[in-house]
Amino acid sequence: MKRVILLFLLVSQLTYSNTIVWGRTGHRVVGEVAENYLSGKARRAINKILDGQSLALASTYADEIKSDNRFRKFGPWHYVNFPFDKKYGEETPSEFGDLIKGIEKCVAVIKSKTSSKDDKAFYLKLLIHFIGDLHQPLHVGRGEDKGGNDIQVQWFGQGSNLHRVWDSDMIDSYGMSYTELSDNLPKITKKQRKQIQSSSLLDWVHESQGMAKEVYASANIGEKLSYKYMYDHFDTAKIQLQKGGLRLAKILNDIF
Repeated sequence: MKRVILLFLLVSQLTYSNTIVWGRTGHRVVGEVAENYLSGKARRAINKILDGQSLALASTYADEIKSDNRFRKFGPWHYVNFPFDKKYGEETPSEFGDLIKGIEKCVAVIKSKTSSKDDKAFYLKLLIHFIGDLHQPLHVGRGEDKGGNDIQVQWFGQGSNLHRVWDSDMIDSYGMSYTELSDNLPKITKKQRKQIQSSSLLDWVHESQGMAKEVYASANIGEKLSYKYMYDHFDTAKIQLQKGGLRLAKILNDIF
């Protein structure tokens, strides 16, 4: 009986951990935004590799494969943790890889002339997802609390955690589909778009880490979060989704 209970707890924990990611809606918003800023050449190449599948639809693939043990090694590629008083690379990166190494690997495979179409499709889907992850600040959070997963809070009276609040709770509470949300993101000028896209991958990493510090300071363990938290922070979440889409488009345009 004890073995059965232990197995149930382990399975529940694994299932729970597999759900703690930018929610499906968030990732699809990033893909939808990127789709709107692709060059003609990039659009044609991507359409060929993905057999017409949209970036929004492909954006959740990296989470869907988590249930398959064959892809277990890609788990650490969804996040990167390093001390808040350090820059990425100042300490030895994880031997299992991280979000930055994952993005770099994806780009290298997609660019390679020797990569098969299947490999390009696989790593392209991962890349779409990982750029979304990068712009959820707690994917560049503290390792000791699993990027806020261990910071338990309440969301409108229901048990949650700080990571989940930023991944999906705020977005789901807003009640829009991914197309509705992507259509109603802040309007930006061409100059603003170029500024968002002009920085480097490591700049984006450190930007997200800086935001993670603010997210950690935004709630205490056990705090009851609801309308006020949405009012104070959801605009920031929307801007991050938009930045993720714009920067994904830049990377894809550069690749193709």
